[in-house]
Amino acid sequence: MLNFFRRQSRNLFPGYFAMVMATGALSLSCWYLGLPIAAELLIYFNVFIYVVLLLLNIMRLMLNTGAFLQDLGDHSKGPGFFTLIAGTEVLGSQLVVIKGLYVWGFFFWSVAFFLWIVLMYTFFTIIIVKKVKPVIEEAVNGGWLLAVVSTQSIAVLGTLISSGMGQFSEIILFISLCHFLLGCMLYLNIIAFIFYRLMFLKVEAMSLAPPYWINMGALAITTLAGSVLMIYGMESSLVRELEVFIKGFTLFYWVLGTWWIPLLVILGVWRHIMNHYPFTYDPQMWGMAFPIAMYTVGTTKLSIALETEFLMIIPYVTIFAALGVWLSILAGMAFSLVRRQLKHR
Repeated sequence: MLNFFRRQSRNLFPGYFAMVMATGALSLSCWYLGLPIAAELLIYFNVFIYVVLLLLNIMRLMLNTGAFLQDLGDHSKGPGFFTLIAGTEVLGSQLVVIKGLYVWGFFFWSVAFFLWIVLMYTFFTIIIVKKVKPVIEEAVNGGWLLAVVSTQSIAVLGTLISSGMGQFSEIILFISLCHFLLGCMLYLNIIAFIFYRLMFLKVEAMSLAPPYWINMGALAITTLAGSVLMIYGMESSLVRELEVFIKGFTLFYWVLGTWWIPLLVILGVWRHIMNHYPFTYDPQMWGMAFPIAMYTVGTTKLSIALETEFLMIIPYVTIFAALGVWLSILAGMAFSLVRRQLKHR
């Protein structure tokens, strides 16, 4: 039995918590757009997914420690571990927004904040001190921006729970503001290398994987982080003083995220239609489902923060895209699991 679990967990994809991120973002989208039943059902489904993935990763760490640590220090796979942080925060945001469970929200925020400190500095330290490093076209992809997503997710949930934290409200809002600004900085640094990779190095259909959608997803959650600071963070005198700055920066990142969408769609057509790359299920695809759903949430809250009701036209369209992509990937995952079981019989 022990050998069975060791084999099953050996090659577990480090970024599988992107499924939790995508499901949580879709749930929040449904809630904000007036679909409460769907939003609540997705909470229960997301809790189930989160627990299963958490157990599988603990199992992998215990039974396949070498493979786990090797992936953590890998330029390509390592950033996937940041999905654990973002997934934890997104699930916590669901519980706070939809269920009003501020205590659980604070618990998830605290755990994710601790994981953020551990993973952020462990990963970047390993990458920096490695003696042998891959060339940029093999190492850099959109998955690196999960460092931004995880950072901004702390800002989002921290702001959401701050009103229920009493005397600690000011401290949590300060931490959230700092993470918002840090996430903005990290995006500008990392996207420069990704842009260089896309613009000046040869791009194959195989290498243009779904995580490149995180180029937009990181901007979408940055938009959400800035928007919730403007809506719920005005209790902090520092946030009030920086309101105009936050407003401009948030709109700036939303514009960048919106700019990415048509380009990513065109590149997807180039990959799958023109180059005939097969539409087969890959765990990385959850990195495409999350950005679309998060863009819907971010735009909804931005419309409220900026008092621009006309922007709500966008979420009422993108929610269908988010739901369609999520269902398609879920169906692909189910089909893949069934086929694998039949193959091993």
